[in-house]
Amino acid sequence: MADAELVVDGQITYAALILLGTREALGRYLAQAEVICEYRSHEAPGSAAERHEFRQGFLLVLDEMWRLISLRNDLQHFQQGFFVWDVPTFSERVVREAILNAVSHRDYRHGGSVFVRQYPRRIEIVSPGGLPPGITPANILRQQNPRNRRIAEVLGKCGLVERAGQGFDLIFRECIRQSKALPDFTHTDPHFVWLTLHGDIQDQDFLRFFEEIGQERMATFSTDDFLVVDVVHREQPVPDHLKPRVGYLLEQGIIERLGRGRGVRLLLSQRFYRRLGKAGVYTRKRGLDRETNKALLLRHLQENGNAGCPASELQQVLPAQSRDQLKRLLSELRREGRVQMVGQRRGARWRVT
Repeated sequence: MADAELVVDGQITYAALILLGTREALGRYLAQAEVICEYRSHEAPGSAAERHEFRQGFLLVLDEMWRLISLRNDLQHFQQGFFVWDVPTFSERVVREAILNAVSHRDYRHGGSVFVRQYPRRIEIVSPGGLPPGITPANILRQQNPRNRRIAEVLGKCGLVERAGQGFDLIFRECIRQSKALPDFTHTDPHFVWLTLHGDIQDQDFLRFFEEIGQERMATFSTDDFLVVDVVHREQPVPDHLKPRVGYLLEQGIIERLGRGRGVRLLLSQRFYRRLGKAGVYTRKRGLDRETNKALLLRHLQENGNAGCPASELQQVLPAQSRDQLKRLLSELRREGRVQMVGQRRGARWRVT
């Protein structure tokens, strides 16, 4: 214990009590060092269907907490060809890491307990004290400010948690890899950290996509790489702080780029869609935006009737498209006989035929 700095100058530290203390010692000196696990089968308020209070050294009860959760950890079944595999609703690595983070980073000056509430398809972990100063849900993967450094260090030495703030990296990576919603901090406020872990598999094909990539290749991915793949799959813009990782994923053939300039889009690689037997989905995604953009232009022109509108106004309809891309879309519509240009240069206007 002295080597782990749980005993200093012959005196037991609070970290020692929290991690290894007896129920009697915690009740006398630090009663708030408690984790309450509940199971709720529905959303209605009232008493939990099952409740266990753990006021004992955390290292002594972590396995029992997971055992209780695993009793109602349903398997979700998926099939790929002749192969069938099961994915647990709750990942053991993710849940353990989330509880470890709650215990090691909560504010022990606060009199409340850590709550772990399990529902059939989600787990809520609520810890007292809010996020540490300087940490927000938006920067939690990039900023570290351990509130209880000694506890985090001991857990790291035990091989249970990464001291350097990598715990949430693991949680985010696993959620993405299993095609589950990202960790949700919606209800977090200055007084409590409220983490929701959703268990539903959102997209079976995305789950299979990672199976096709393979464990060996995924081991080389950073958390940012997983986040880029996730936003590309969701057809959302890649945030600026993640853009430096796009080049690497393009080189690896994980994603591909379509278009140029402001209209550039990213898609999951065509070869993965083919391996999944979803080549048609790839074709639809690749061509969907172009036809949708043409339909938006046509609708706007129809609403303006014979008056038509200048190209500058049509640019407002499709702000993500460059001028050249807009011209090509209008040229296609004109070749199809659906629109015409009246007038010249600055006075030119487009209208439906």
